Amino acid sequence: MNGLTDVSGLRVGHAQRIGDGWLTGVTVVLGPDGGMVAVVDVRGGGPGTRETDALDPRNLVQRIDAVVLTGGSAFGLDAAGGVAGWLEEQRRGVRVGPEPGQVVPVVPAAALFDLGRGGEWRARPDAALGRAAVEAAARTASGARVPQGCVGAGTGAVAGGVKGGIGTASTVLESGATVAALVAVNAAGSVLDPATGELYGARFGEPGEFPAELASVTPPPVPPAGRPGPLNTTLAVVATDATLTRAQAQKLAGTAHDGLARAIRPVHSLSDGDTVFALSTCGRPLVPESTAAGAVDPAFGVHIEAGALNAVLAAGADALTRAVVHAMLAAETVGDLRCWRDLRG
Repeated sequence: MNGLTDVSGLRVGHAQRIGDGWLTGVTVVLGPDGGMVAVVDVRGGGPGTRETDALDPRNLVQRIDAVVLTGGSAFGLDAAGGVAGWLEEQRRGVRVGPEPGQVVPVVPAAALFDLGRGGEWRARPDAALGRAAVEAAARTASGARVPQGCVGAGTGAVAGGVKGGIGTASTVLESGATVAALVAVNAAGSVLDPATGELYGARFGEPGEFPAELASVTPPPVPPAGRPGPLNTTLAVVATDATLTRAQAQKLAGTAHDGLARAIRPVHSLSDGDTVFALSTCGRPLVPESTAAGAVDPAFGVHIEAGALNAVLAAGADALTRAVVHAMLAAETVGDLRCWRDLRG
């Protein structure tokens, strides 16, 4: 499906409100039973996050069950409470007592800035909208196509003055491992080459993935040098079914930011809180079980495990770049927030 749910065990749910002053939403990535390895890498200067310290590989929690991407800036982090409540009812979380229901769900979350874009400053996600998103994820079939565009956390997203949204992409490596990305594109920087109007990330697509001609768009004006841009933040999830340690997943989250840098310029500014979560469902070994630990590939003189991890790292960055392009192609005009397709005509 060229989406995050190509990683077996992952489900994605969106919930949003549009109209009557609202233009915001929540996206939940729900993991398989037993949870998933999860880490985070924050590069933007203005992040809004919840429980991301729990993902530090030096800390106690080994696996989590869900990740929340939300609009509403710091106020929208309330959505994670609704997800935590639903997980508790399913008896999913960190066991803290002898009874099956004695769990504390750890629900990492990150928020983007979309306040007031629908008209009402106080129209922002809450626990009820977060619960609606996780329930939507739970209802989807395994491997279901991920809705893209102006849905979930991408509902009120804007990238460099152009309507942004949710995008996703995936790839399957020669090893059989799947690597995928999902992104809510809401950047202070631009996704468009100012000289051609081309989407920066389009040149990194798979053969036939994007239309042959993606130029002929006049980018909207950017703030003069020295003037602060709008408050934004791009949020992403990169995932694989390859079994990764928390340290290896941390490297995946970091290198995935390279994918944002290819598709958005500038990125990681003080006006953004750019945040990437990396997930591993541990569905298949990183290298074949028949491979001896520490074996060296004679053709390249590198450890086979390092080579396999490098392939996952490169694929994660590539998938995230492509996901940004899909978000911009799927976005729709909302009010005076014009999408790329309408700009191009």
